Amino acid sequence: MKKDLILVGGGGHCRSVIEAAESAGRKIRGILDLPQFVGTEVSGYKVIGSDDDIPAYVEDCEFLVTLGSIENSVPRQKLHRRIKEAGGELATVVASTAFLSPRACVGAGTVLLHQSVVNAAANVGESVIINTGAIIEHDAVVGDLTHVSTGAKVNGACRVGARCFVGSGAVMVQGVSLTDDSFLGAGSLLAKNAVEAGTYVGFPARKIK
Repeated sequence: MKKDLILVGGGGHCRSVIEAAESAGRKIRGILDLPQFVGTEVSGYKVIGSDDDIPAYVEDCEFLVTLGSIENSVPRQKLHRRIKEAGGELATVVASTAFLSPRACVGAGTVLLHQSVVNAAANVGESVIINTGAIIEHDAVVGDLTHVSTGAKVNGACRVGARCFVGSGAVMVQGVSLTDDSFLGAGSLLAKNAVEAGTYVGFPARKIK
């Protein structure tokens, strides 16, 4: 029997993860957030403590970082690290309407939201957000702590580095790569390898300062 979930971080992304977790039949014990939010609720679930309370739930719960990230993944990185340092176990949640190929690999702490796809032989790292309607095609690789946003398409054999953000509706052409710590803007088309960390926008995408 799977352990209860502790969600770490409130807000909009937390609400989306709650929908996915409920659809997957996971029981949510509660949410940890900033001290000033203790006692409040997110989608009917209480904020039962702060990040400092992570060690109290290590024995009988699994954890998910439910703080979203767009331009800055550092807060997610810190929460991910705090859970691991406390000996916490990271959960993986796949929404009932998401498709995860049995031939794909998905790391601990990753969430697949509704209508997302991770196809055959794809490899998705730890604490990755595959957001609503996003597609990770066959043989693609997505690095740790990356956020692939709503409706984005990471096509076959693409490589997305760690701590990246792939914006809503962005498309990566077959086989191209986006290096670590990079941002691909919403609606952009990445048609060639992005080998320097930075922000890429446009159709086709170009690096901007």
